[in-house]
Order: sequence, then C-alpha cells, then structure tokens
Amino acid sequence: MDENTNVFETNADAKDGQTKCPKCGATDIKLNVTTGKLRCNFCRHEFEPEVMDDMKGGVGDLHGEQVSTGAADISDAADDQTMTLKCTSCGAEVVINLAESTQARCHWCRNTLSVNSKVPNGAVPDVVLPFKLKKDEAKRLIEEYVGKRKFYANKQFKAEFTTDNIMGVYFPYMLVDMKGHAVFSGEGEIKRGSYTRKIDDDHSETIYKVDSFSVFRECDVEIDDLAVESSSRRAGAVSNREETNNIINAILPFDTENAVKYDSNYLKGYTSEKRDVNKADLQPIVDSQEKEATKFRINDSIDEYDRGVRWDNIQINKQGEKWLASYLPVWLYSYVQHPGQSNSMTHYVAVNARTAETVGSVPMNFGRIWPISILFGIIMAAIALGGEYLLKKGGVISWGRGQMIGIAAVVGIVCLFIFFYVFYSKYRNTGARHHFEHETKINVSNINGTDNFIRHFETRDSSMTGANNRSVHVEKLQQKG
Repeated sequence: MDENTNVFETNADAKDGQTKCPKCGATDIKLNVTTGKLRCNFCRHEFEPEVMDDMKGGVGDLHGEQVSTGAADISDAADDQTMTLKCTSCGAEVVINLAESTQARCHWCRNTLSVNSKVPNGAVPDVVLPFKLKKDEAKRLIEEYVGKRKFYANKQFKAEFTTDNIMGVYFPYMLVDMKGHAVFSGEGEIKRGSYTRKIDDDHSETIYKVDSFSVFRECDVEIDDLAVESSSRRAGAVSNREETNNIINAILPFDTENAVKYDSNYLKGYTSEKRDVNKADLQPIVDSQEKEATKFRINDSIDEYDRGVRWDNIQINKQGEKWLASYLPVWLYSYVQHPGQSNSMTHYVAVNARTAETVGSVPMNFGRIWPISILFGIIMAAIALGGEYLLKKGGVISWGRGQMIGIAAVVGIVCLFIFFYVFYSKYRNTGARHHFEHETKINVSNINGTDNFIRHFETRDSSMTGANNRSVHVEKLQQKG
C-alpha cells in the first residue's frame, strides 16, 4: 500500500462482524429476505441493518486516495469466527462462519469441505448487499432460462438438470468511487459527401469526401461504486477451457447504493468466496474502466464526427479515489460436463439476487446442432442457386454454371456458420460480460473542447480507420507467476 494512502476504519465497533439483537441481546440472528431486515430467531424482533455513511454520501468531496480496512492488503490473520476452507476437489476457497457450521459445500463443484483444509483467511469486507430474491424464485428463473435452451442442449445435461442444488453465494467485489478531471485528445472525421466512381464496365466504387479535425475534450468526472471482481478466479470477466466464469460478471450491475455495513449474520444460510487480490492488482482494471466509462459518456459532445473519433491520449487526473470491499449476492447453478476428464467443463447459470438478471451457459449437443446447421446451409445454397438461375434466365447475369455453383456454395457455408454461431452464442454466452461502459454510475460535467481543421481528403473507407470512441477495451487481471 502506498504511504500516501489514507486507510480508514470501517469495523472498529464490530471486531467479530456480528450484531446482537438490540431487544434481547441474542446472537441467533438471520436475514429476513422478505423484509430485508435482520430478525432475531429467539425473540422474533426485526431491526434495520446498519448503513455505512460511505454508502449514503456522494463522491463530490473526495480528496486523495482512501482505502477502507476491508479493502486494505490481505493479511494472513483470521478472526475467531470466519475462516476459509480450501476445496480439495477443484481448489476453490470458500469462506464460512464457524459460529454456524464447521462444514460447507463448494459452490463451484459441490464438494463437501471441512476445517482440516483451512488456509489463511483474506480480509473481511466492509459492506454487504443482502439477498433480496428468494431461492424458489431463483430456481424458477434458472428453470425458465434453461428451458428455452433445451432443444440443442447436451442429452446428459437434460437428463441430470435440477435446480435443487443451486446455492446462494456472496461474491467479493471492490467498490470504487472516483473524482477527477479527464482530458481527451485525438482526431475525428466528418463525412462531407460521396460519389460513385467507375472502375471498369462491370465494377464501380464509392468515394467519400472527408474533413479531418484535431479534437480536444476535457471534463470533470465523478464515478460512484464502480464494481470490480476481487477474486482472481473470475477477474477479467472471461470464460476459459475449464469454467464459464464470465457468466457471473455478466449479471452486473447491482444496486450497491443499498449495501449495508458488514455483519456475519447475513452469511447464515449462504456461502461466500474470499477476496484473494489486493488493490494494486486491480488498479489497472479500475483505471481502464474509469477511462472507458468516461469516454462513452462524452460521445454526445462529438456526435458531429459521424465517421468516428480516434482518441490518441486519454488522461484522468484523479482528485480523489475511495475503495471499499463488498459482498454481492448471487444464486448460482453449476453443472460439470465430463467430470474427471481432460475436457471437463463447468457451466454456470447465475442469477443476480437483487435484480433477477439471469445469464448462463448450457452445454450443447453438437451431434444435433451441426447436422441442422449443415442442412440449413444446404437449403440456403439451393435458394441462392435458384435465385441465380432466375437472374440468368432473365438476362440480368451471364455467369457460367461453375461460377453459379461456387457462389451458391459460399452462401451456404456462410449461412451454416451464422446459424451455428447464433445458437452457440445463445447457449454458451462466451462473450457475455458486464457492460460497465454503459452501466457505471457516472456524472460528467463542465465539458469543454476545441476542434481544429486538419485537411480535406477522399477515401474508399466508409468509416474512420482506428476510430475508438465507440469501442471498448476490457482490461484483464495480470496473473502472477
């Protein structure tokens, strides 16, 4: 941690992270999902959870770098009631509350865990966003999601699918507030007209008339609760050959403004995963997402550049940044395809336990999807060939038989892969992610800028080469070692 960083206390009055009933003093307390309040299981008294001041205020008065005790670098020290168990099957690390149980089940592979596999614990979070969606509702959402994807689903998966094994999991995230001043510089292009130029008797091309400008923009920016995964297993929001981890990232955003002060009572009946990366590991991801979110927000100020803008330099001068560690709630279904084999793949269907957003990966029956894709390609090739024949008969084209068959074959192959890709994307969701560039809570103000003419030119390209104002760069966690 940098020596200039201000570490502020968030757990000074709750060493064990557990609240007692304000009415009878009992510690047997659990979340009432229906009301969102904590309920004493002894006297049935319900009381409002404690809200941190940091979750109620804005970011306008941020100054300097501030890191909460929960977001500080991970220590090997563990508290008396919370420990992490290492799964001997898949290697995952799961946090449990020892006051409630000495055993748990791994939410990744469902293996039973015991205290004999204890590993040093990570930091306790500052805030927790309680579960709002009941298990029965989550089961219904998962059943509906999978039900719409059963036609091309793997046969064994369809036979074994059941939502009885879904688990409520608190996943670790860093919540980052930032206040700063952003400066953008680059080049933009405006289309001024176009015309068609003949190349030969059979071919022509479109030429675009373009004006290019140097573009400069600056603005004040405030970002509230940028959520970044703080588990190395999932950070980066990508799927890999063993797990469809991107699914969990894709159910963001959460209503983090409703998070409350951490209390281990919220963990009762649920499992949780520890944070295993520090602020320094996540800083490049946060810096990148702050820049990308701001870049998308100022697009309205450059809408006259219809061919795009290439930002060559983006700089955010931060006046303040604050980090909090949090637990966010997810209902998680997992299915291991080909368990114990080299081609084993764990598929997840995740439900945001606050918003009900549901995203998943369903294993496919390639023995069914490929033949139907090929059949679709053949049908489209036949339609294309028939259309070419009619055009030739009408004197519109003069292609030979071989050329017509070749073009029809290309059409069929393209359609084949389009058909496969559409359903593969629907079932596997390999590209699903949290669209932070649109969904981040951000306020941009005092936008100023200058635009200076550079040159007029003509080009065959319909859009600006290298334009990046509407493309997004997703930074990934750099793996250690």
